[in-house]
Amino acid sequence: MNDKSANQHPDIGHTIGEHNIQVLGLDIHQPVFAISAIFVVAFVVGTLLFQEQAAGFFVDMRTWITTKFDWFFIITADFLIIFCLAIAVTKLGRIRLGGADAKPKYSYPDWLAMLFAAGVGIGLMFFGVLEPVTHTLNPPIGIDPAHIDSARAVGMSAAIFHWGLHAWAIYAIVGLSLAFFCFNRGMPLTLRSAFYPLVGKAVWGPFGHFIDITAVLATLFGLAVSLGFGAEQIAGGLHYLFDVPINNLTKVILILVIIGVALISVIAGLDKGVKRLSEINMGMAGALWLFVIIAGPTLVILNTIFNAVVDYVYYIPSLSNWIGREDSAFLHDWTTFYWAWWISWSPFVGMFIARISYGRTVREFIIWVLIIPSIIGILWMSTFGGTALDQLFTDGYRGVADSVPELALFKMLEQLPFTKFVSAVSVLLIAIFFITSADSGSLVMDTITAGGKMDAPVQQRVFWCVLAGLVATALMLGGGMASLQALTISIGLPFGLVLLVMCVGLIKGLREG
Repeated sequence: MNDKSANQHPDIGHTIGEHNIQVLGLDIHQPVFAISAIFVVAFVVGTLLFQEQAAGFFVDMRTWITTKFDWFFIITADFLIIFCLAIAVTKLGRIRLGGADAKPKYSYPDWLAMLFAAGVGIGLMFFGVLEPVTHTLNPPIGIDPAHIDSARAVGMSAAIFHWGLHAWAIYAIVGLSLAFFCFNRGMPLTLRSAFYPLVGKAVWGPFGHFIDITAVLATLFGLAVSLGFGAEQIAGGLHYLFDVPINNLTKVILILVIIGVALISVIAGLDKGVKRLSEINMGMAGALWLFVIIAGPTLVILNTIFNAVVDYVYYIPSLSNWIGREDSAFLHDWTTFYWAWWISWSPFVGMFIARISYGRTVREFIIWVLIIPSIIGILWMSTFGGTALDQLFTDGYRGVADSVPELALFKMLEQLPFTKFVSAVSVLLIAIFFITSADSGSLVMDTITAGGKMDAPVQQRVFWCVLAGLVATALMLGGGMASLQALTISIGLPFGLVLLVMCVGLIKGLREG
């Protein structure tokens, strides 16, 4: 990646530095950095001062958005899958990010490890066991839970549905747009660049500031949700292993400690920090996956994987439809929340994917960002969820079914050999996923608030990493996960519109070459 492509657009003569100032060693884009930082700090202070009122407000806001705008989130997610696949199969898929002679900077394993660790690592650890069991016992789309085979099929499909093609299509649109306009058009690596074909030089004014500020807030609050889930599960693991109490104090301490560790990776940078941790993540996750296959009901797991692929494809149309649904609790509490969560995460994960995707073709990008992670999600859910379901229906073990969400993984491992050791390794793996999410998110917010620069001062990255930890802490205290989830949905709603408009800019830019 050359420095020019990240700092100047030759067609309009715009230089990022024109709007940047140096303050205390920071290289900041004036309106974006200032407004984002002030808003977030004020939000944190207000949430901590008025915890009870904040908790009630967040819960009411989540209920209103999920019930009134479920159709919007579902239509948006469905459309983005079709849009991505359509681009991949056309001649536009041959376009190479960075130009015809561009060479990828990262190998396939490194590329996959980083995008996966940044994207869904913590979530799969938290929900990989919980969701298949929950949705099997309470199946959506009108399936009778008494019909065990049908309930298991739709339950596994529903779990995969939330972590499969829809999630990664949302990420892919943002990542592809940013990568193309940065590496092929020499524009800054910020969300505003994707709108240049539509509004021209207006992207450098208030319109562009609004887009980037929204992206920073979406990244920060989306990251806070992930950190909250990670803190809850680590606390659950420590309680299971060492009887550490599960309370807000424990979770806050965990957030602060792991943010402190993440700062080391942030300071080390992309190649030395995030890349190495992501490689460790994928290695440990792969080892845990193989252990469960070997130590668990191997034949059942392999059969579950095969059936899950077929069932997922079969049930996608029903799960993707919002009309005439009677399973409103599933539709609103799970699907609508997930699509809003992925949308709010899309600036963060999309920009991070863009940074590491130089030299790939558009078709290659879509296959590896959309298809491969979805396959990994199927393998993971089928293995961990399939094992838990076999324990439930074959052995009558209700440890997972009756546990609190953060203990689901550990309750499943309880029935396998080397329980304490494997559970301890799982806690460490969750912590590392926690760290990679925090430091990659900090790199993204740093880039946006520096006007697209990919080499902003280290202390700027540190600032955003610390702020992410404070937001997660404030929201945890001001209503727990309910407040975290509500904030995600509230940011996801307006940013869903941004994504749809971004599709128009992307297709126009790709056609122009």
